[in-house]
Amino acid sequence: WAAMFPTNPYTADKDGFGPAWTNCLFENNAELALGMFLSVQQQREKLALEITKLVHNINDAAAKKVLQDWLDHIEDGEQTFVYSDAVIFLLNEIKVEGELENSRNYILNNKEHLSKKSIWMYGGDGWAYDIGYGGVDHILASGEDVNILVVDNEVYANTGGQSSKATPKGAVAKFASSGKKTTKKDLGLIAMAYKNVYVAKVALGANMSQLIKVIKEAESYNGPSLIIAYAPCINHGITKGMNYSVKQSKDAVDSGYWNLYHYNPELMEEGKNPFVLDSKEPTKSYKDFIMSEVRYASLFRTFPQEGEKLSDEAEKEVIENTEMYKSLSE
Repeated sequence: WAAMFPTNPYTADKDGFGPAWTNCLFENNAELALGMFLSVQQQREKLALEITKLVHNINDAAAKKVLQDWLDHIEDGEQTFVYSDAVIFLLNEIKVEGELENSRNYILNNKEHLSKKSIWMYGGDGWAYDIGYGGVDHILASGEDVNILVVDNEVYANTGGQSSKATPKGAVAKFASSGKKTTKKDLGLIAMAYKNVYVAKVALGANMSQLIKVIKEAESYNGPSLIIAYAPCINHGITKGMNYSVKQSKDAVDSGYWNLYHYNPELMEEGKNPFVLDSKEPTKSYKDFIMSEVRYASLFRTFPQEGEKLSDEAEKEVIENTEMYKSLSE
């Protein structure tokens, strides 16, 4: 995991660029990340005002073009690196006086905000579906260009394995020792109701190319994005062991337990269906999949009748969900 001391998996590239990160109480995750985004956004807006002042008040046409190019690409994550270097080089060479010199100095003193920052928040399902959902929903409704990655292991894994709103029907967890009786919350479907949120469900072991594709699309989308990633976990009790976790995520998709899709609002502007179902028809048994994990299999030993009842209901709901996603894709 990305924030486990004493290790730190982050580093800088040859040009000195790399991730800057912090962590917090998981219930405050969305609020902290939105605050960081708004801070960066306001500082970049101030830079844009100072650059606009230079564009309107200098006579050098070539210099105007360099500055205007940056303004025209201010929200382009890749291009701002290119145009930021040109702006910095120009401002170190150009001669200006008075108020324009103050603008030039301000821009150079805050040059780290010339390039667009990629803001991501990530956390587990206990945060995103449950205790921190109010903050997540606020961001989805805000329209701001913030990215959310939910690592969904379907239980409060870091606080002892309690049931969360992401825990599926029939799974055994703390506070659900006889199997969870209610359906898993469909966070992706809720987010899609806003129409302007990029949404995707992914599973690394099932389709790596789909995961990389949607991360790139979510990053380039100028608005809120939500990626929900299936995360096999020690609390699942994978009978073959955690070294089979990548294979387990593939089996989850192949059995219809977990669907892969992406919803891209930009496709609507092209007159296309924004919802694309990326997973294919199930090729494996749902029951075989859940019985390969202790969180489901244990219920059949302790409460066999309840196990049969809940697993039948859950399988029916999985089939219904798949049919619903298929209808959305059509």
